[in-house]
Amino acid sequence: MSWYSLLAIYFLFWVFTLFLVLPYGVKTSAEVGEKEVPGQAPSAPHTVSMPRKLLWTTLVSGLFFGLFVLNWEMGWITRAHLEAITPSVDLAES
Repeated sequence: MSWYSLLAIYFLFWVFTLFLVLPYGVKTSAEVGEKEVPGQAPSAPHTVSMPRKLLWTTLVSGLFFGLFVLNWEMGWITRAHLEAITPSVDLAES
């Protein structure tokens, strides 16, 4: 696989992981015991440490991407494996 394909796939893993990591560790003003700002949604986070979120995103996405590349090289799960576990659908009958 070429390096730019790997870079694009890593970017996809990174963005997906960012959306998984964002909600963890976030507390609302009510949970912290602070007063809400007028007009603030009750579910709005009190503070968010983005450098910390970006670090976790990079670490977790690196792990997922590493597993993806190892699977690509070693062939642990292939298309044939996935086709064997999914029922075949004949689109001509529809």
